[in-house]
Amino acid sequence: MMADSIEHVISYWVMFEKFHSHELGGFAVVSHWLPSLLFAFYAGALADRFDPRRLIQLGMVLFMGVSIAWGILFMTDTLQVWHCMVLLTVHGIAGVLWNPPSQVLLHDIVSADQLQSAVRLNATGRYLGLLAGPAVGAAILLLLGPAHGILFNALLYLPTILWLWKAPYGPRYRQGKPVPARAVKGLQDIFSTIREISGNRTIVSMVLLAGGVSLFVGNAYQAQMPGFAQDLGHRDADFSYSMLLLADAAGALTAGFILESRGLLMPSTRTALVLAMLWCCSLVGFALSQWYVVSLALLFVAGFVELSCNSMTQTLVQLAAPAAIRGRVIGVFSMAALGLRTFSGVTIGVIGGLIGIHWSLALSATALLAVVLALLAFASRKPTAS
Repeated sequence: MMADSIEHVISYWVMFEKFHSHELGGFAVVSHWLPSLLFAFYAGALADRFDPRRLIQLGMVLFMGVSIAWGILFMTDTLQVWHCMVLLTVHGIAGVLWNPPSQVLLHDIVSADQLQSAVRLNATGRYLGLLAGPAVGAAILLLLGPAHGILFNALLYLPTILWLWKAPYGPRYRQGKPVPARAVKGLQDIFSTIREISGNRTIVSMVLLAGGVSLFVGNAYQAQMPGFAQDLGHRDADFSYSMLLLADAAGALTAGFILESRGLLMPSTRTALVLAMLWCCSLVGFALSQWYVVSLALLFVAGFVELSCNSMTQTLVQLAAPAAIRGRVIGVFSMAALGLRTFSGVTIGVIGGLIGIHWSLALSATALLAVVLALLAFASRKPTAS
């Protein structure tokens, strides 16, 4: 996840410097998440039938290939818009092959009595990588430059590929009677899975929350961070730009340490919704801020509550998912939590090209806040399992 984010930091900066296009930044978000919307369910369903380790490895190989291709284009100074569009799309496809199978594999690694803690730790680690990656990427950009930095980034996928080669997990190592594998039946399978989970208020509420977060905001503001940095008076890829990325990551790191060391914020539907509301407010403040120090503080808060909310949402869904269709349920959740980020590239990136990225982020976060308030009212009508 960190290598994924590092590639974004470097490639987004080079694209912005070369083409100065908010619309291309919006496409970067669309192409990254549209494959999740279209194929995440099927990746989860395949993980129900086949060894999830091999699906993850395939995704990692694609990630490496994209980083190497970026590096060659940077070094030869031959980068064109169509190159960017192709590489961003392949990168998005690689993410689909990695995400749902990795969540399924977690259930092979730990025993049932450790599952709740493991799911929370795994979700926290994933979002730490997602949010800490931009800070590390900014440091690599400063130290190695874009071409050598992104080639170095390709090496970061190797440990996962090699570990999965002999990792003693997956279908062949499972104990007890195997869960019958269901065939993948296209769109019919998606609707069937939705019907099966429709009576579980916890899963439904969290899928809707994750979908709303992704639809309106997602992480699209990261793709526009060079523009925010320039508007705050920092026009170069220097320490000031890095600090904006670091503030978000530092908030996430702080949340991870506090949540796991203190055992705070145990998973519940209501708590997840309240955290989402706080995230919306911090992003509106960041979007409207004209002061660099205030922007740093608000990004720190945003990172803290985003990790807390997202890890809790994912934990609740994985714990409630039936074992026989766990991959499919995770696939549905990924379609909402990741796939709908496709449209945040439109709400923040494309619309940002028309009205400015500050207003597009502020309005998107405000719309999300209204959705979260509606979900809170829905979830509060009667007690829900949590």
